[in-house]
Amino acid sequence: MIRKTATAFLLALPLAFCEPAAAQAPVTYTVAFPNAVHHEARVSVTFAQLPNGPLQVCMARSSPGRYALHEFAKNVYDVKATDSKGKALSISRPDPYGWDVEGHDGTVVFSYTLFGDRTDGTYAGIDVRHAHLNIPATLAYARGLEQRPAEVKFDLPTGWQVASQLRPDAAKGTWYAPNLQYLMDSPTSLGPQKIRTWKEQGRTIEMQVLHEGTDAELDSYVAQAKKVVKEAAAVFGELPEYDFGRYTFVANYLPQTSGDGMEHRNSTSLTSNRPLRGAGALDNLGTVSHEFFHSWNVERIRPKDLEPFDFDRANMSSNLWFAEGFTQYYGELLLRRAGAYTDQQYYEEALNGLVNSILLSPGAAKYSPVQMSQQAPFVDAAAAIDPNNRTNTYLSYYYIGGANALALDLELRANHKTTLDAFMRAVWQQHGKPQRNYAPERPYTIPDLQRVLGEVSKDTAFAGRFFREHIYGHELPKFEQLLAPAGLQLRKAKAGQASLGLNRFQFLPDSSGALLPSTSIIGSPLYVAGLDREDVLLKLDGQPLKRAKVLQQLLAKHKPGDVVPLEVRARDGVRTVQIKLQEDSMLEVVPLPTATRQQLAFRKEWLSGKAK
Repeated sequence: MIRKTATAFLLALPLAFCEPAAAQAPVTYTVAFPNAVHHEARVSVTFAQLPNGPLQVCMARSSPGRYALHEFAKNVYDVKATDSKGKALSISRPDPYGWDVEGHDGTVVFSYTLFGDRTDGTYAGIDVRHAHLNIPATLAYARGLEQRPAEVKFDLPTGWQVASQLRPDAAKGTWYAPNLQYLMDSPTSLGPQKIRTWKEQGRTIEMQVLHEGTDAELDSYVAQAKKVVKEAAAVFGELPEYDFGRYTFVANYLPQTSGDGMEHRNSTSLTSNRPLRGAGALDNLGTVSHEFFHSWNVERIRPKDLEPFDFDRANMSSNLWFAEGFTQYYGELLLRRAGAYTDQQYYEEALNGLVNSILLSPGAAKYSPVQMSQQAPFVDAAAAIDPNNRTNTYLSYYYIGGANALALDLELRANHKTTLDAFMRAVWQQHGKPQRNYAPERPYTIPDLQRVLGEVSKDTAFAGRFFREHIYGHELPKFEQLLAPAGLQLRKAKAGQASLGLNRFQFLPDSSGALLPSTSIIGSPLYVAGLDREDVLLKLDGQPLKRAKVLQQLLAKHKPGDVVPLEVRARDGVRTVQIKLQEDSMLEVVPLPTATRQQLAFRKEWLSGKAK
């Protein structure tokens, strides 16, 4: 059976049915947890005021903020459908992610059991302590009814509360979304919430948290988050006009959760098994910083090629270098401006990662940020079992975009008497702030970003060259020159030390050698010697490689350029090859002890807090 497209289905509707969506019967859901101990929810959805003909019900195949396919229907079973009188209806399965329901009387009550045991920003995690629900992984929808409002009733176990950007309706005991796009963009956490609420620029910001720590730890964490919120607002000059007047951090910090952060229009889903103290608190705060910046960049400053989001397919964008990459840069910078990082921590935790990733990645020298963005459907939590060569062909759009954001910020400050902050504010004013019907009025294209850069820098030739060389092209930033005005030096982190390259190893549990788990890096000694994935390094210079410390000690006895014998077990058997060691290529950013007053002032203006 060939399924109709949504457009064809709408064209087939009778004229009497073509009234405004808001005036039509809302789609109503009930979500209950009679078997939460075994990670199940029971979901019922009522579709009313339907036209004649089959109702096409489906589960989403992708999720806002994720770009690969996830096929959420795989966790749905025990499907039933009845009409308004409780009569069982005929259900057929035209494809793996949908159901056709026939013979209804204008109403379909569609119910099913949902299994979910992964608590993160993509899936559903259900147990006796909580339920963390990504809505595309949880709620089925009907084609042709996408513009109808939705109401969700959560049948909660004792002691649980709801954390969501959905609008509560206390009189009905339901949670409201104006349409399917908003519903699918609204992660919801159910459990014994710890709630902290504050006002910022007249907006309500709330953090609703599930965690095992103390109230004092949560209060300290929220105090830091408030500073991050202020610094993010300072970049753009204002907070967005959040729908329904509030922004919600939907946070789950329980041991069973998987580390993740996922941005949404008026909320963010935060999941981590790290506690809100020590290094765990700082790590979690980094996710808060990154995801909150998204409430401007990607949620309202939105690329045209992601608007509207399509739940039926993988969503490819050429703009993730900006949407995610520039956000990656600011997520770390805001931690420094908010005082969560010292200058030294910022160099070590942020700058070193960005600089090393782009300058040492073989992929970054081959492919542009635009091309890396287009790879998202294959890498953004996408599942595949065949080996790949991404070690040599790919660099995450987070890092290639973040490194170019760093380079552009330094270039604007040094040579154009402006900043990346000013550029982001201009993009916000032109392409983010104008909103209508819970969506951007003017989603951007890459030429739009180039035009705004020309306006802010007052140099259209520079803007054209930057995009041509660094965004459409793959020319690498000259960080040694770019960092100098800030009194920072780029140097080899382990100058003079011998290395086998940046390849990673897995030392075997029986201490028989070091496995090369992925393809060897182009240009490395192992690559030049013809070694590759699944080869095992047995002996270096005649010494067995039992553990990582042994390899380090052996390399320390040599210098770059030395040729040493390496015994390996490869697919063609055990053999010995001659390896020419190279200098360790890792880089680090360090402050110059002789930095001038002008350089120190440049650095301070760049890294210091901007919030009033």
